[in-house]
Amino acid sequence: MTTVLIADDQPLQRMGVRMLLEGTPGLTSVGEAEHGAEAVRLAAQLRPDVVLMDIRMPGMDGLEATRRIIASGGRTRVLIVTTFDLDEYVYDGLRAGASGFLLKDARPEELVAGIQAVATGDAVVAPRLTRRLLDAYAHQVLAPAGAAAPEDPRLRTLSDREREVLVAIGQGWTNTEIAERFVLTESTVKKHVGRVLAKIGARDRIQAVIMAYDAGLVRAKP
Repeated sequence: MTTVLIADDQPLQRMGVRMLLEGTPGLTSVGEAEHGAEAVRLAAQLRPDVVLMDIRMPGMDGLEATRRIIASGGRTRVLIVTTFDLDEYVYDGLRAGASGFLLKDARPEELVAGIQAVATGDAVVAPRLTRRLLDAYAHQVLAPAGAAAPEDPRLRTLSDREREVLVAIGQGWTNTEIAERFVLTESTVKKHVGRVLAKIGARDRIQAVIMAYDAGLVRAKP
């Protein structure tokens, strides 16, 4: 059973998610928080598998709450829920340690699939949506296009092929696209991706995308 903590300052939003969880086999709501500080406290107390975290809440917002929950070192993962057109803070949320994000208007089946993916250690953001997000906002938090990024020592641990795979991940390519580009089987690509994540210390594909941008391997589109 996957346990979920709902953190959102909107009662109707919380109720809707709770009803969805109660009607989905394998998922259960273990608590609700109206603001970030309460989310941090309940996450420590209840130790849910997933916190469904809104960004904009009174007092401590979802970004700071995410940082604190992840910094605690527990097994709880955070799935941020936001409105893409308004929340330029999603990138900061991913950097803070969230395992992905969904839009507020996500269909019920998408929310369920997202929670299940995060609970099993995967990332929720689809590669193409990740690329759209970072292209839109990376210029606000990364070095200017003309600046030279210092060599990240983690890159030296990668083989040439693994470095190519990391670049492809940073560009938002799916495993299928990577397999076609490098004439590999998808099972081989999955092994490469797994080794890349392990070597660079990334929890999931999203963190690898961020690392690729930070290392200067990939640049946001102008």
